[in-house]
Amino acid sequence: MARILAFDYGTKRIGIAVTDPLQIIATGLDTIHPKDIIDYLKKYMLKEDIEAFVLGDPKQMDGSPSDSAQHVKGFSRTLKKTFPDIPQHWIDERFTSKLAHQAIMQSGLKKQDRQNKERVDTISATIILQYFMEQYRS
Repeated sequence: MARILAFDYGTKRIGIAVTDPLQIIATGLDTIHPKDIIDYLKKYMLKEDIEAFVLGDPKQMDGSPSDSAQHVKGFSRTLKKTFPDIPQHWIDERFTSKLAHQAIMQSGLKKQDRQNKERVDTISATIILQYFMEQYRS
């Protein structure tokens, strides 16, 4: 089986998570600057087969698109143009950053390590991927 990649898109950083080849476990992979993401993915995909992309869908509490939705849509278009054969799935990303912060707080990491924003983005991407995997299996 091929892996699935998930993204927590931000204008400063993109958190990336990946499944294992059997698509059982979601793991944080990396945090990349948006300008470097396509080159990063091309290199990664030389080594690994990717079945699908999962993108966090940024929404307001009332379900309407958030201010960052336009940036994620642009990223989605770039992915589609660059990797036209890889399907994209969208997962509501409300609360993922909050859940990531909670997970970090409970991890026992030192304060300096807990404040690492790249870690939050990678964990958020992992949560998005876990949500997708739970829905996909249902």
